[in-house]
Amino acid sequence: MLCVRKELESIAEVDYKEFSASLIPGVTNMLGIRIPILREMAKKLAKEDWKGCMEWEDTLYFEETMLQGLALGYAKAPIEEILEYTKEFIPKIDNWSVNDSFCSNFKIAKKEPKKVWDFLMTYKDSKKEYELRVVAVMLLFHFLRDEYIDDVLKVLSELEIAGYYTSMAVAWAYATAWAKYPDKTKTYLIEHPIDAETYRRTLRKCLESYRISDEDKKWIQEKGLPNFQKRENS
Repeated sequence: MLCVRKELESIAEVDYKEFSASLIPGVTNMLGIRIPILREMAKKLAKEDWKGCMEWEDTLYFEETMLQGLALGYAKAPIEEILEYTKEFIPKIDNWSVNDSFCSNFKIAKKEPKKVWDFLMTYKDSKKEYELRVVAVMLLFHFLRDEYIDDVLKVLSELEIAGYYTSMAVAWAYATAWAKYPDKTKTYLIEHPIDAETYRRTLRKCLESYRISDEDKKWIQEKGLPNFQKRENS
């Protein structure tokens, strides 16, 4: 681990640190290393000793935790083993950047969707902000497909909104689902109301998306947002 830490310290960029820190509130232990560089380091760690990487206990820098999450995604091992390390890693997540990079890079979800789904469902009733964000972002990246879309929409609506970063993840997931399954997602949100603030964020993300049709954006402006006002006042 010390060798990796020295390498990280040697390639840190002060200007990039200031930029990145401004995007990730609350993170004070950042060196300032670009994600593509960390990905290449994680690939190397995954090939050489990914278990050793996951067993780092005294992580000092944001980038060390990021490396663990990325290396876990690149690891090649039986699914049960990877999920066991994932269970140990999730409590270390305390910011959206590590959360989302880890989730988006979780390659084995494509190969073993049923087992990953079942694993994620053990966190569905959590009250912890980042455990819930893990669920939402994993569903967003790996389960927006025909055989899972109905279950994804349902699970997203059942997650307890345990803070801003949970709400934003659920909104992001719904907006992405709307882009891929517009009629199904729109109908679900009409028939199964979610909390007013997450609903508003969902509609805003849809309006900002290049993947949502002009027709749906018109509906959001004329009917969706007014419906938000009704929910907010109810």
